[in-house]
Amino acid sequence: MHKSYRFLFIHQNFPGQFRHLAPALACRGHQVVALATLGGASVRNWQGVRVFSYKPRRPNTPGLHPWLVDMESKTLRAEACWAAMGALKLQGFVPDVVIGHPGWGEPLFVKQVWPRARLGLYAEFFYRADGADMGFDPEFGSVDPAADACRLQMKNLNNLAHLDQADAAISPTLWQANTFPAHWRERICVAHDGIDTDVLRPSPGVRFTIPDGDEVLTRDDEVITFVARHLEPYRGFHIFMRVLPELLRARPNARVLLVGDEAPGYGAVAPPGTTWRTLFTDEVRHQISESDWTRVHFLGRLGRDAFTMLLQVSRVHVYLTYPFVLSWSLLEAMSVGACIVASDTAPVREVIQHAEQGLLVEFFDRQSLLKTLQQVLDDPAQRLRLGKQARQRVREDYDLKRVCLVKQLNWAFSLAESVNQSPRF
Repeated sequence: MHKSYRFLFIHQNFPGQFRHLAPALACRGHQVVALATLGGASVRNWQGVRVFSYKPRRPNTPGLHPWLVDMESKTLRAEACWAAMGALKLQGFVPDVVIGHPGWGEPLFVKQVWPRARLGLYAEFFYRADGADMGFDPEFGSVDPAADACRLQMKNLNNLAHLDQADAAISPTLWQANTFPAHWRERICVAHDGIDTDVLRPSPGVRFTIPDGDEVLTRDDEVITFVARHLEPYRGFHIFMRVLPELLRARPNARVLLVGDEAPGYGAVAPPGTTWRTLFTDEVRHQISESDWTRVHFLGRLGRDAFTMLLQVSRVHVYLTYPFVLSWSLLEAMSVGACIVASDTAPVREVIQHAEQGLLVEFFDRQSLLKTLQQVLDDPAQRLRLGKQARQRVREDYDLKRVCLVKQLNWAFSLAESVNQSPRF
């Protein structure tokens, strides 16, 4: 039985990656507080966590050097969070552990407010000029790679400033942990955010109603799904759309369901006046007949229950990505037993072994993607085998309750238990 500790979570979009850890700590009797940017009320309660808001006090400086804009934005957020932490301190709150996502800069001044608190960071990604997303896709290559390498070095100043103060870190995949400097890797615990495989499970009788219509799809239908938070090149949207005309002609009964919004994503924004969805739809639309186009459905963002049913009804789920952070949606699709066709990129290879938990194709090879999709759509036995083994992999290594949350809690408690020990420096 652990003693009672005080935890503070910092995340711009709380709960974010802490959606399971924070309430699990509160459920175990610990005092859990969070700082986030909230719309509406300045304070709210969420699953036993008291959430306070903060917001930057002023906008970015006009005309600032472009390499400094990112750092200034993070400094402004860190300043706002520092003020919010000061207000909590005046109320008598002194955390044993602060756990934060450094991506937006907010946890930067934690030790200025509470020098003895242990600081744990979510180590999502350390930017690299090569070997990851930068320069991966020549179609969207930089006009000045040398300058972009300088920009990334500036962008990593935020990561380095946080790491310099942190006592430990946690990363969802080994590949993401290994993007960080070598001297930090041994202090990064690899524990995924976790997939609730008891909820995300196969459902043979599932019925998915296409939004804004009355059409119902079941497991008897040939449903192909593509999911990305943002429909953008980073998640291979352009590759999938360019395969779509031939795929629809080859599969006259297929229904193609795409989930994701048109907002700017991880990579560059679309050209002025358009979105990536519009751009790539316009590129291929003239190659698709009116009758075939009626079988393509852009669903935007879906609620949790509808999204689960979408994955459960999927006959083949396509996941494409640059070498970048791994999407929850891939593991969720695997958890429901969907047959996966994915890009042979990191960190996908960490969770899928080709022909074991799914089929991997070279990211840019559209003909290989098309051929693989047709082959697996015509092979029910292979789809069943791959889907079962995909679910087994997630159950064994990424299950929320039995694997990931246990690791996360042990990591958080190890930080708390070290509070009265000598500093690591």
